[in-house]
Amino acid sequence: MADEGLNLHPAGPARLRPHSRGDRDFGLLYRYRKQIVVASLVCGDLAAALIAISCTHFLIRTTGLLSPGPQHVTAPFVVLAFFAVGLYTGSGPAPYERFRLRTAGIAGFIAISSVATLPERNVIGFMIPQFAYAACLLLIGHYIEETTRRLLIYLDLWGARTVLVGAAGECRELAHLLARKPELGLKPIGMIRTADDRNWTGGSFPLRVIGTTADFDSIRLGSEIELAIFTTTSELTAVPRDCSAFSSSCRFMLLEDIRNVQGLWARTRTIDAIIGIEIRRNLCSWQNRLLKRTFDILLAIPLGLLALPAVALAALMVKLVDPGPAFYVQKRIGHNGKIVKVLKLRTMYANGEQLLEEHLRRDQQARAEWQRFFKLRHDPRILPIIGNVMRRSSADELPQLWNVIRGDMSLVGPRPLPAYHAEQFDDEFRTLRTGVLPGITGLWQVSSRSEGGLQILREQDLFYIRNWSPWLDFYILLQTVPAVLSAKGAR
Repeated sequence: MADEGLNLHPAGPARLRPHSRGDRDFGLLYRYRKQIVVASLVCGDLAAALIAISCTHFLIRTTGLLSPGPQHVTAPFVVLAFFAVGLYTGSGPAPYERFRLRTAGIAGFIAISSVATLPERNVIGFMIPQFAYAACLLLIGHYIEETTRRLLIYLDLWGARTVLVGAAGECRELAHLLARKPELGLKPIGMIRTADDRNWTGGSFPLRVIGTTADFDSIRLGSEIELAIFTTTSELTAVPRDCSAFSSSCRFMLLEDIRNVQGLWARTRTIDAIIGIEIRRNLCSWQNRLLKRTFDILLAIPLGLLALPAVALAALMVKLVDPGPAFYVQKRIGHNGKIVKVLKLRTMYANGEQLLEEHLRRDQQARAEWQRFFKLRHDPRILPIIGNVMRRSSADELPQLWNVIRGDMSLVGPRPLPAYHAEQFDDEFRTLRTGVLPGITGLWQVSSRSEGGLQILREQDLFYIRNWSPWLDFYILLQTVPAVLSAKGAR
């Protein structure tokens, strides 16, 4: 995906507003928020199942397979599988975790239905439609859920009403995080502050203060509040065991900041009366590296063959607009700090650097923009029409499939940065970042792209490296499609 430069705008604070009882959050619609969310997700999955069945039947007819495909009557059982894995809680989990649960639900449904209806003969012909149905169901269901989630976020219905319990500083930071990422499904509406909080000064605060931990027993958690998040263990242990809040419908969540270790796939372990968190380093094992490399080869080769006609047409158009090579090689920092020769279609004039120098010399405002962001909104180097089209669609990145096949890059990973960009990070982050193969697309590209500054890039890359899994890679690949089609943040 196009990333000639980075937007260095600092991330602004998320906008939070206090909630009152007269606010629409507590109206009739929001009173049944959870039921509306679950019903919307169920309807979307039913539609996805029916569409996937129709697609599978079309595949059977076009390929001449004799084995019958899945029947429409099986669609409700798909929904039951998703209920079983926890997709319909009405509050979260995060999108990448939902994708893993969706995949597990589909795998379980296909396994059970295949065992129940497996014929004695023509087993291979029977399994091909099953796998085709699973693939269609996963892809279609993922994008329908993505659309449904965006609509529910727009209607202010996706997030569960959440109260934050803890000191003012931690609650303020957490409130801004949840407001900045509504897809997490948690909507902060109030705060229960620590009774002896020394940093509490009153005054303006992004959330209304419901009370303190000293009078926790008198706070009604079950009516307006669906979830209480405790920022530290001390707040949770301070709640009396006979507190009425434990008998309400409100759920409790205890947070622990583990941003420096793997958190996405952490598992809890119970050792007698002690709760432990088991943490694994997925990308450190050679088995997972081999799995990731196999995944790259199996996808990059067919994708490269499919992309050849488009790359050839784009290369021809480049040469017609501006004589010179249609491709160019850009040196970037790759795995273990080695220089990677990233292959791209040319989107700039052959004498682009000369044009840039002349433009910056004439336009002082453009010079200031370049010195700050290393890119220009109106770049004189870009080829007319074809250059902008390729950069906005990221078509200029397609030749990098050859870098993936060669083993210089991966399909998914932190983007390889030019040296002048990498130098803006500290040595520890640069070492961690170059410890994995760079990718054509990544978490930063599908979430922020050029609209995210260096701090956002750092956070997203750290999250990816520490939480890698095949599910996360596949999720990013699927999210790359709408990110490219919308051209959000592309320059």
